[in-house]
Amino acid sequence: MAKRLLNAEEPIPGLDGVTVGDFWSWAYSDLQSNTIRPLFAEYLVGRCLGVLTQPRVEWDYVDFIYCGKKIEVKSSAYLQTWAQRKPSFISFDISPKDKPWIAESNTYGEAGRSADCYVLSVHAERDTSRCRVDDPSQWDFYVLPNRTLTDAFGVQRTARLSRIQALCAAVDYAGLKGAIDLALGSFGGR
Repeated sequence: MAKRLLNAEEPIPGLDGVTVGDFWSWAYSDLQSNTIRPLFAEYLVGRCLGVLTQPRVEWDYVDFIYCGKKIEVKSSAYLQTWAQRKPSFISFDISPKDKPWIAESNTYGEAGRSADCYVLSVHAERDTSRCRVDDPSQWDFYVLPNRTLTDAFGVQRTARLSRIQALCAAVDYAGLKGAIDLALGSFGGR
C-alpha cells in the first residue's frame, strides 16, 4: 500500500481537536536529539533535491532516489541535547551493509555501500546559545561519490571528519544540489 504525506492539520480520529501536528510537535521538537537530527538532515537534502513527494521509509537501503541515482545521508553534530563539557567529536557511520533491505521489493541487495552518492552532514554550530538545528546556514555538507568513499576507506565502518575534509570541501545549503549533481556526474539534476 502506497503511503501518503500527512498534513499537520489532519485530525486524529477519536481525539477531539487534536491534530497530527500536535503529535509531531510533541514527538519531534528536539531537533538536536541524536534520533531526530539525522531525520532533519535527510529532510534538508531531500528538500534541496525536490524529492520529498513520498513519506520517508524507515530502514530502506538508501535515503533518496534522485535522477535515478541513490543518495545516502549521514549526520553528526558538535552540540548534543544533553549538557556537555566540550563539543562532540565528529565522525560518520559509513559501514558497508551485509544485506541492505530494499523496501520497495521487500528483498535484500548486494553487500557493500548501496548509494551512488553520500552526503555527510554536520550541524556545525558550537555555541549552545545560538544552536538552531532548523537553520540551514548552521550546516556543512560533504558530498562524496561512492567510489571516492570506498577508495579512501575500503570496508572501514566509520570516518572522522578530518579524513572526509581531506577528500572534499564543505558546501553550504545553497551549494548542496550542485555538489550532489557534480558528484553524480549529472551537472543538472532535475
